Amino acid sequence: MQLNQVKAIITGGASGLGHAVAQHLVANGGQVALFDVNEEKGQEAAKTLGGSARFFRTDVTSEEGVSANVTAARDALGGLNVVVNCAGILGAGRMLGKEGPMALGIFASTVMVNLVGSFNVAKAGAALMQSNEAGEDGERGVIINTASVAAFEGQIGQAAYSASKGGVVGMTLPMARELSRFGIRVATIAPGIFWTPMVDGMPPQVQESLSASIPFPSRLGKPDEFATTVAFILGNRYINGETIRLDGAVRLQPK
Repeated sequence: MQLNQVKAIITGGASGLGHAVAQHLVANGGQVALFDVNEEKGQEAAKTLGGSARFFRTDVTSEEGVSANVTAARDALGGLNVVVNCAGILGAGRMLGKEGPMALGIFASTVMVNLVGSFNVAKAGAALMQSNEAGEDGERGVIINTASVAAFEGQIGQAAYSASKGGVVGMTLPMARELSRFGIRVATIAPGIFWTPMVDGMPPQVQESLSASIPFPSRLGKPDEFATTVAFILGNRYINGETIRLDGAVRLQPK
């Protein structure tokens, strides 16, 4: 798929990795619909991107809300052929913390946003993309989900987060297999430690420690490197049912 043909929904598109993807797609002639719960940031992000961007305040865990906004985004963009799921929360906390066992709500909400939310937007997007006119190789659309290296070697305090991201990895292949008959590809990116608003707020010594833990290059990932990986997946139709680690060879230690 050529980037100037992209009409994409990007969840978490108001900031961080999602916004970097939106910037890259728009810069290369694509159109984007930003889905985010932050109204102020979302409106500002869409305004900054210009006429090729729209914002839709969206709770990815709401089935009815997502369905309505996916249809509205398709109509606003004049089509829909890409979904990029970047919305997510950390949900950090120990099973048995200083104040007792983790509240089940923390675990459940993390899984709801990161895993259920990704599935929710993906299935709503696929429902519309299946009717697209087929392009080369019969392609009608692409779904790209965001996991994490924590899906493979989660740290202490990441039980909820790792479970949610492990679920994203786990559904990649069965989704790709099921949607293949419609010409819709599914892939997942598992980023390592990236410069995001969360990292920006950390003390310099913590940032330096994180950078030093990455073998090569010994620095945090740049959001535009995530965005170009999305673009690579869009452009290479033989990437399907795969999870790509994007992490500088880092392997997370227990803590």
